[in-house]
Amino acid sequence: MSALADSVARLTGVAVEELSPLSGGDLSSVAAARLADGRAVVVKTGPLAGAEAEMLRAIAATGCPCPAVLAAAEDVLVMTRLADGGRPDAAAWAAFGEALRRLHDAAGDAYGWPRDHAFGPVTIRNAPRPDWPAFWAERRLTADIAALPADLARRVEALAARLPDLLPAAPPAALLHGDLWSGNVLWGPEGFSGVIDPACYHGHAEVDLAMLGLFGRLGDGFRDGHGPAEPGEAERRPIYQLWPALVHLRLFGGGYRGMVERLLAETGA
Repeated sequence: MSALADSVARLTGVAVEELSPLSGGDLSSVAAARLADGRAVVVKTGPLAGAEAEMLRAIAATGCPCPAVLAAAEDVLVMTRLADGGRPDAAAWAAFGEALRRLHDAAGDAYGWPRDHAFGPVTIRNAPRPDWPAFWAERRLTADIAALPADLARRVEALAARLPDLLPAAPPAALLHGDLWSGNVLWGPEGFSGVIDPACYHGHAEVDLAMLGLFGRLGDGFRDGHGPAEPGEAERRPIYQLWPALVHLRLFGGGYRGMVERLLAETGA
C-alpha cells in the first residue's frame, strides 16, 4: 500500500482498499479512495491541505454545501466526495444562488483571513484591513506588482490609486469562496451538489460573482436564489475580475495577457 494510503488510514482509522488519481489538481494532487468501511472519499495532498480543511469547515458552518472534512493534517485532507456529472436547470441554479447567499451572509469583522493562502507559487495575501478599497489595492492588485510586465504594472497601479472612487468603502465583509469559477461548482443528478477547492477570505460578495462570470455565466435562476445585483455591480465587475486574470497570467503565461488588457481597458486604466 502506498505512503498516501498509509497516511489516510492513520488519519481516519480505517484501511484504504483502493486509491486512484483524479483529474484536475493543477495546483495540488487529488485522489479518490475507497475505505474498508465502504465510504468513497477524496484525498488532497499539498502544503495547504490543512488550511483548506479550515475553509471547508467555515463554509459548512454557513449551510452552504461543500465536502465534509473527515480528517486532516497540514499536508493531507480527507473529505467526502460530492455527486457530479449533472446538468443544472433553473431550479439547480436557484439552489446554488441561495446557498451562496448563506455563505455571503456570514460576515467577518474585517476584510481578509487569519493567514495567507496561495495558488501554487502565487501568494494570496490576506492580512486584514478595515478599508475595502485599500484591501483590494494592497492585498490583491498590487501585492506582487513587480512580477508583472512593466507596462501592465503601471496601468494596474494607476487603477489601484482610483479604487477609493470606484469601490464601496465598507461593504459587508462576506465570507467568500475565493476561487469560484465554474469548475469549483458541482452539479449532480439531483441538482446543486456543493462547492469545492475554496480559497476563503472576507470581502465584498461581488468578488465571487465576478469570478463566476470570468470564465462562464450565471445561469437562469441564480438571481432568484441569491438576490438582485447591487447598483453599480456591472461597473465593478472588471475590477474584481482583474485579479484572477493577473493570477492566470502569472501561473500560465502570456496567453492571458489579452484578458488582462481587456479588463484594464474596461476599468478605464
